Amino acid sequence: MQSTDLGNKESGKIWHRKPSPATRDGIIVNIIHNTSDYLPKVLRFLNVAFDSSGDCLLAGDHQGNIYVFDLHGNRFNLVQRTAQACTALAFNLHRKSEFLVALADYSIKCFDTVTKELVSWMRGHESSVFSISVHASGRYAITSSSDTAQLWDLDTFQRKRKLNILQSVGIQKVFFLPLSNTILSCFKDNSVFAWECDTLFCKYQLPAPPESSSLLYKVFAVTRDGRILAAGGKSNHVHLWCLEAKQLFRIIQMPTKVRAVRHLEFLPDSFDAGSNQPPPPLVKVIEDLPKRKVSSGDLKMKVTSGRVQRPAKSRENKMQTRILKQDLTGNFENKENELSDGLNKKRLQILLKGYGEYPTKYRMFIWRSLLQLPENHTAFSNLLDKGIHVAFLNLEKTYPIKSRKLLRVLQRTLSALAHWSTIFSDTPYLPLLAFPFVKLFQNNQLICFEVVATLIINWCQHWFEYFPNPPINVLSMIENVLAFHDKELLQHFIEHDITSQLYAWPLLETVFSEVLTREEWLKLFDNIFSNHPSFLLMTVVAYNICSRAPLLNCDLKDDFEYFFHHRNNLDISAVIKEVYRLMDTTPTDIHPDSMLDAFVALTKGQYPVFNQYPKFIVDYQTQERERIRKDELDYLRERQTVEDMQAEVDQQRVEDEAWYEKQEQLRKAEETRREMLLQEEEKMIQQRERLAAVKRELKVKEMHLQEAARRRLLQLQQEQREMELRRLDDEIERKNLTRNQEAVAKEMREDADACRRKADLEEHMFHRLIGMDQTQNQKTQKREEAEEKDLHLKSEKKASTLSEASRKWFLEKEINDALHAQHACNKVVPRCYTERVASSCLPRNSELNGISAVESSTQSSLNQRKAYWDSMEPDLMARVRNLRQRLATQARNRCQTPHLLAT
Repeated sequence: MQSTDLGNKESGKIWHRKPSPATRDGIIVNIIHNTSDYLPKVLRFLNVAFDSSGDCLLAGDHQGNIYVFDLHGNRFNLVQRTAQACTALAFNLHRKSEFLVALADYSIKCFDTVTKELVSWMRGHESSVFSISVHASGRYAITSSSDTAQLWDLDTFQRKRKLNILQSVGIQKVFFLPLSNTILSCFKDNSVFAWECDTLFCKYQLPAPPESSSLLYKVFAVTRDGRILAAGGKSNHVHLWCLEAKQLFRIIQMPTKVRAVRHLEFLPDSFDAGSNQPPPPLVKVIEDLPKRKVSSGDLKMKVTSGRVQRPAKSRENKMQTRILKQDLTGNFENKENELSDGLNKKRLQILLKGYGEYPTKYRMFIWRSLLQLPENHTAFSNLLDKGIHVAFLNLEKTYPIKSRKLLRVLQRTLSALAHWSTIFSDTPYLPLLAFPFVKLFQNNQLICFEVVATLIINWCQHWFEYFPNPPINVLSMIENVLAFHDKELLQHFIEHDITSQLYAWPLLETVFSEVLTREEWLKLFDNIFSNHPSFLLMTVVAYNICSRAPLLNCDLKDDFEYFFHHRNNLDISAVIKEVYRLMDTTPTDIHPDSMLDAFVALTKGQYPVFNQYPKFIVDYQTQERERIRKDELDYLRERQTVEDMQAEVDQQRVEDEAWYEKQEQLRKAEETRREMLLQEEEKMIQQRERLAAVKRELKVKEMHLQEAARRRLLQLQQEQREMELRRLDDEIERKNLTRNQEAVAKEMREDADACRRKADLEEHMFHRLIGMDQTQNQKTQKREEAEEKDLHLKSEKKASTLSEASRKWFLEKEINDALHAQHACNKVVPRCYTERVASSCLPRNSELNGISAVESSTQSSLNQRKAYWDSMEPDLMARVRNLRQRLATQARNRCQTPHLLAT
């Protein structure tokens, strides 16, 4: 046995190696769901549901994770996270990918396993939903909670019915019986009721279990054929009920170690016709049904645990088996007048004769019982799945019906009939025949189809023997009965050339729906369905006889046609009474019941084959129709080709016309453009003339401007040359002044050096003489000489300072005079040049510093140099005067130069 942990995976494989069932318990795989959180835990699966094929199943855990397991494809997928615990699941809906899930908030949701989207959300329960049962067609569902059960339409997801009960009696389970329209409701007080799905009419109630049994039903199971119900609970007993006989026919006792039954399920078998019998090796019959009357104590049988051997075959066992079968079938067999729902046909007929019609509330239930409808959901679904028949694709064109729903139901019903038998695709009056039943059963298409099919099989016998003509044989029966009961009326018809195809066939093909109101029609068919199929033919005769007075007054054929296609002032009760009289008084040799078979119900499971028609004619018509269809297709193809060619020609013509029109428009546009171009050219010529005049004016202005610019340029060039000349003069003067300054400085340095040498020599000689003359008086006069020398030195220093200040003042005065003289010459010499000259005429700071150093070094011999400086002063003054003259001369020359250039 393999084990698969889903974990946090959303998809994967169910098993990773070829599965093999365990030898002990038959388990193939064990699926668990562990979380991979910090504290891992196991998520419990609460509900499981298989689909209709049994290849896929749904499973939901208590956290709302819903997985789909594909056993055939070995895959699982997480299809929904509902975030709350699921309390019930259903996976056998009409749309195979959808499923229902009941949640902890009392709601029911429909999801799609492919798109994983929410399809619908249904609310209505006030407590937890613990059961979901889906109808065999997949179009209806019942949801059950402890206080109510609700019936839902899965096409519109609207609630159709609601079953409320007393709080003291809770619901145990409500579910559909397989392949039927019956709802079984089981309550906590062990009561079991069967209800009609459409009307919720109670069909029957199972009797109470034996008083000796203390079993309270908790779980239930039904065989696929819907005949046997198994019920179990908190006991080791299982009760088997026969739903046809509505009685308990067996009690199974499980081993003593079994204390409660938690789940029941019948094992499927392909060869038991849905009866789901238990396998013989697993069951051992201890007590069988005795031949005497069955009691509760005689129904018990025991089941041993484990596998047991098959009983040996013996005549006694065979005899017991035959007796059991004979006894059961004898109890379950329906008599001629016993209907399947517990009704008696004779009693219904007595009730009908007394009241004239059935109660409106129970009419549909009685009709379905009278017609013994099998409700073959699967077979009918197969017919519907074939789609709309090609013969009824354009039904709305022939029969325009205002209600789209009614038209769609009629189209589906007719298509199902055509798929059931080929002849119905060519029957022109089939829509007229089926329409009143479609209108009556438009909310239950299965019942509608089966009613119409039962009507055709029984009340339309021999109608198709002369197909495609009206049933001449049936019309002859009607004419014979009319001739026997009212020769005068028949003679009147013959005299005015009115045949049975006019006074009988319109009533039959429309089943009186054109000439009767809804209430009259329902009343009539209460009697038709309760009697022999010949009752319908007798109704045609009775209708004519009861209308003999107006018919005898008609002379025109159009009046007869109008009469049999419109409602008339006729008492339907009188017509029905006349029908019963005709049924009783018509001779046997002409009575239709001698030529028509008795009522036969549709077979259960599959519908019978209907071939009561001339097959060669139908085949021929089918071939002809196919040939006509092909011819029509060819014609349509050729017509389409011609239309395409015509469309192309029209398109070409339109294109040609558009092209010619466009060419004409282009020509007109071209002429317009030419005129516009001529106008534009004229305007251009005028503009050119004006432009030429403007150009001339601009040329003159440009010449004047060029001349003015040329003059300005020449003047600018002249000024630039003058400035360049002045700059060159300044450069020459600067260079001359630099050379003169260097020569003066050189001369001054040479004079200073000579004076210094001379002074040194004189000082040396002076010291020598003093040393020689004052050797004797040196010591006595030394202090006085020192003081006198010091005083003399201070005076000489002051005199030297004054002399230096006077010399600087003189030089500055001379320089200022020279600058004033230069400024007087039209201020030609720049200020910077004057400053340079003035700076060049003054001694440099370095020279003055040098002179000051020399003077400070010779302070001790100022007395000796005083005479020297006095002798040198006239010479220096003469040099200064010469320098001033040269500067004045150069200034005059510069003042005269610009005038010479300008000249």
